[in-house]
Amino acid sequence: MNRTTVASPPVSGPVPDTGGRRLPRILHPVAWWIWALALATAVSRTNNPLLLVLVLAVLGYVVTARRTEAPWARGFVYYLYLALTVVTIRVVFRAVFATGITPHDHFLFSLPHIPTPDWYAGIRIGGPVSLEAVLSAATDGLRLACMLCCIGAANTLANPKRALRVLPGALHELGVAVTVAISVAPQLVQSVQRVARARRLRAGRAKGLKALRGIVVPVLEDALERSLRLAAAMDSRGYGRAGTATRRSRRLTGALMLLGMCGLCAGAYGLLDATAPRFLGLPAMAAGAVLCVAGLRLGGRRVSRTTYRPDPWRLPEWAVAGSGVLSAVLLFAGLGYDPAQLNPTFYPLSWPTLPLVPTAAILLAGTAGFIAPPPGPPHHTSSAPTAPRTEKAHAT
Repeated sequence: MNRTTVASPPVSGPVPDTGGRRLPRILHPVAWWIWALALATAVSRTNNPLLLVLVLAVLGYVVTARRTEAPWARGFVYYLYLALTVVTIRVVFRAVFATGITPHDHFLFSLPHIPTPDWYAGIRIGGPVSLEAVLSAATDGLRLACMLCCIGAANTLANPKRALRVLPGALHELGVAVTVAISVAPQLVQSVQRVARARRLRAGRAKGLKALRGIVVPVLEDALERSLRLAAAMDSRGYGRAGTATRRSRRLTGALMLLGMCGLCAGAYGLLDATAPRFLGLPAMAAGAVLCVAGLRLGGRRVSRTTYRPDPWRLPEWAVAGSGVLSAVLLFAGLGYDPAQLNPTFYPLSWPTLPLVPTAAILLAGTAGFIAPPPGPPHHTSSAPTAPRTEKAHAT
């Protein structure tokens, strides 16, 4: 039998009207990572609890407004639980390893004091705990918690598999390992949600620690099966194979990348430390950048990849990435406000102030929630749909 395909001519009709709205599409994953890392850099500049709470509010708004229906897009709440755990651990450690209180501190409670030997001098276990010490520990933990939530927002908003496609060829194998690593947490969240839903459908009534065994065992089994499937799929696609690259070229590429990263680290240290020698500043960073670029170019020659439907980088990507970078620049510049307002102290106890410029900078990063296009699938409102293709079979 000869099978011929006959396509009907296109039907003319009105152009779909979007009502002035932007067409939904997925934002470039690198734009979300730049935005999140820049916001985490801005968070590292301050321990003002008011600004840190504002950062958490901005992250929650952007994630709620622009997350997709992907499995990893539902895991931001677990990063919030992790952030709360970090703050709690920081406060507990500060209370256990107390440093004592002064007559001007506000006494809260006292823990049993454990005497320490002479070689353990300088560390006090137990004793009185003040309100100032607890608040200082809570703000330090809150800063680390905000950084974790920034990374969680990037994992929630960006597709890690699509981000792998834009890496240079020399970093492809490293990117695969990083992609697999950052995909573990979202996949575990998906497995836990699926197992919990199955338990509810089976009328499982066990809660708390009793239900832990019924959840952990299926989740671990699912993780093992997924790892085996991933290993088989990667092996079938040739991941980890050197191909035509010689041992000399691989060693040269690794040496250039290692020396380049050392140069970048030394340059960053020289720029941040005013007492460091001058050659550890911009010269070291420039030399490290040159070595890294040379390593990327040399390693990229032995890796050939094809990209199907590459992600576009348009004005929304520039706007989202720029809002995060500009927020970090404003907090590091220290213009228009007193830098001491970014790091208030609780000795003596006082209410922190909310500086105007850093607040505006963090709110500027929150504009990514409506600058980015909506991630939902496009809805066509045309009243004259395109005629389907028809197939006719002719016998010979």
